[in-house]
Amino acid sequence: MSIDQKTVARIAHLARLKIPEEEQTHVAGELSKILSWIDQLNEVDVTGIEPLANVNDMALRRRDDVVNDGGKTADIMANAPAHTADFFTVPKVIE
Repeated sequence: MSIDQKTVARIAHLARLKIPEEEQTHVAGELSKILSWIDQLNEVDVTGIEPLANVNDMALRRRDDVVNDGGKTADIMANAPAHTADFFTVPKVIE
């Protein structure tokens, strides 16, 4: 399929693009090359091949949603400047 300069001007208008007239001939050639490549792809025999939505057709690995305390109380409390039992100790704030 060949695209002429008039078609490029119409496409540019619909796409709200400003393509100077001196570049429209070049753009027409480029679009014609793209369409010829698509025509070449249409010649490929794809009978018996299912459409592909993702090249990595795998299911996501999921873990069970289990409520727990994390088991890292000692590691967390080691970062606290002060703590009592398993709680952070903060200074009293009086306004």
